[in-house]
Amino acid sequence: MANRLGITMGDPSGIGPEVTVRALDALPAGERSRAVVIGDRGTLERAARVSGLGRPELGVIDVETPESDTIRDGVESPGGGHAAYGYVRRAVELALAGEIEVIVTAPLNKAALHLAGHRFDGHTELLQHLTGAPSTLMLLASERLSTIHVSTHVSLAEAARRCRTARVLETIEAADRHFRRLGTGRPRVAVAGLNPHSGEGGLFGREDEDEIRPAVEAARSRGIDASGPWPGDSVFLRATRGEFDVVVAQYHDQGHIPTKLVAFESAVNVTLGLPIRRTSVDHGTAFDIAWQGRADHRNMLAAIAYANRLADAG
Repeated sequence: MANRLGITMGDPSGIGPEVTVRALDALPAGERSRAVVIGDRGTLERAARVSGLGRPELGVIDVETPESDTIRDGVESPGGGHAAYGYVRRAVELALAGEIEVIVTAPLNKAALHLAGHRFDGHTELLQHLTGAPSTLMLLASERLSTIHVSTHVSLAEAARRCRTARVLETIEAADRHFRRLGTGRPRVAVAGLNPHSGEGGLFGREDEDEIRPAVEAARSRGIDASGPWPGDSVFLRATRGEFDVVVAQYHDQGHIPTKLVAFESAVNVTLGLPIRRTSVDHGTAFDIAWQGRADHRNMLAAIAYANRLADAG
């Protein structure tokens, strides 16, 4: 029988091991038994001690990584980058083989990843590389607000260049499929504009009229309840009040800032477009508080809960 969830431990120098053991300890025994942690057993046992827990009753898949002697608490290192990369790679192998249903990732550190020679800008890009997916999209999901992003880890100038009809339409369609899969009959997809006031009819830029509006119209012609482009300074508030199920954000901060403002502890990072399913905490390695017994595991619990929803959806 496949494990329901495979949880990668994240960079061992950060809070990943702590939030992982804390979250699993908080779960009912039956739910905990269907998860396996992909990481290092000794590090997880140490995290449990730091967190004031007993010896953790966890299923663990140990992954050996190079340069582990460089790993230090709260410090970027090649060893930490290699370890985090190795855990994700092993999780992807297991998911593609059908041995786990959903991957849940604890945070890795981009600088450490680069020190280890793995030139990826985060989990999303790494997962795309490991699975060979032609395209991926980042969804931040929470009860109050969910946002899906046309572009993520690029400059604002590059984000504007990537705001093209085909990509915006792809993002709208991905949002519609995802929420239908989770049981929303006809998801209400609001599309944020790129420019102030959605370009004010072209006064503040042509992208909203020339690229975004045609994508919305194409989506509507395919039976999707899409609307916009709406001004970015009001559409997210309208979504928190229940008017929309998800907002398409044109770039990283446009979607991340409002979502983290209203749901910092509960927002879950979900990668769409992969041949596997993956959720993640929506925070970083927090080196400044790592290994001090201070890490908050609520976001990991939210990521696990959302992963279970995906598994239930089939």
